[in-house]
Amino acid sequence: MPVNNRISAFHNEITEWRQTIHQHPGLLYDVEETAALVASKLREFGVDEVVEGIGRTGVVAVIKGRQNGSGRTIGMRADMDALPIHEKNDGPYKSKYDGKMHACGHDGHTAMLLGAAKYLAETRNFDGTAVVIFQPAEEGGAGGKAMVDDGMMERFGVDEVYGLHNLPGLPVGEFAINDGAMMAGTDEFTITLEGAGAHAAMPHMGRDPIMVASQMVQALQSIVSRNVDPLSSAVLTVTAIHAGKAYNVIPQDAKFWGTVRTLNDEVREQVFARMKTLLEGIAAAHEMTVKIEINAGYPVTVNHTEQARFAADVARDVVGMERVDADRLPVMGGEDFSYMLLERPGAFIFMGNGDSAGLHHEEYDFNDDAIPVGASYWAKLVEKAMPAAA
Repeated sequence: MPVNNRISAFHNEITEWRQTIHQHPGLLYDVEETAALVASKLREFGVDEVVEGIGRTGVVAVIKGRQNGSGRTIGMRADMDALPIHEKNDGPYKSKYDGKMHACGHDGHTAMLLGAAKYLAETRNFDGTAVVIFQPAEEGGAGGKAMVDDGMMERFGVDEVYGLHNLPGLPVGEFAINDGAMMAGTDEFTITLEGAGAHAAMPHMGRDPIMVASQMVQALQSIVSRNVDPLSSAVLTVTAIHAGKAYNVIPQDAKFWGTVRTLNDEVREQVFARMKTLLEGIAAAHEMTVKIEINAGYPVTVNHTEQARFAADVARDVVGMERVDADRLPVMGGEDFSYMLLERPGAFIFMGNGDSAGLHHEEYDFNDDAIPVGASYWAKLVEKAMPAAA
């Protein structure tokens, strides 16, 4: 595997950073420990500028090449936050904070980009400017949007921006990408149904919201199977139902909620329009009222064609032609790197994590064998995008 030899030489050092970050997870914007480590290391590397507090707790650093005739600036982003999950792994670098763990590999993402920054600051064998972006609050807090709204792209003159995420099940040393929708838009819904409470032995005296909510959950499943074009993609999942407190009481109301995932706005609007029709019709048939709340989530993560093809070429340079899938089907998970891709052309790529537990699982762990691969990808991306003159 032709990874960068210099990066391979400090593989163990990057691994130590990764495991330290793993031990000290922070949720959403509360990533001060990780952000402080990142900023300290970047200054130690001798980068040209380190700015903290972008998007509340994000860190951005600037590394200038030994030439700057191209005038180009390439941004590379890693996420820093963890998840509210109790870690079930045992080992020397297990999370020190109960109920918090790096169950999505952001510790690995951060460490790999730090490794690339160390190499780039040391060699500067490129013509232009590299901007390394360490983002908080990817896991539901829209930290990517916060950094964009803070003027990051304009302040650092970013022309293109790239992201990377590990993928369990994909072998270490392999990459996967496509040149369109890469990850789904994520929306949430909350449905509140108002019926009429009654004694459980006298159901005819009330209007049972549990029975009607059950009908609604079943009916919603028909939207994807019977309304959305089979060649399009959509997911509608109800994840919670809450109603009642006693064995012998029909409650006054019921509430349920869930998520909708789509790959384009047309299907998204179709799903929500059909939800409204079904829910209001079922409620009316049972003489109940229904309140439908939609919370817009992350946009669809859409790769720009030219940049996606370039990212695939970079990956091939690192791991070989046969180890890069450039026609990967989209994943219905969400990613707030989408906000950065709405602002600048760029691409988001998956990197293999091997045969590990799945993302967001209590037994997940980032595979440290993948570190040289990811860090080499970042380094090669900069050197290939902005090659230094001989």
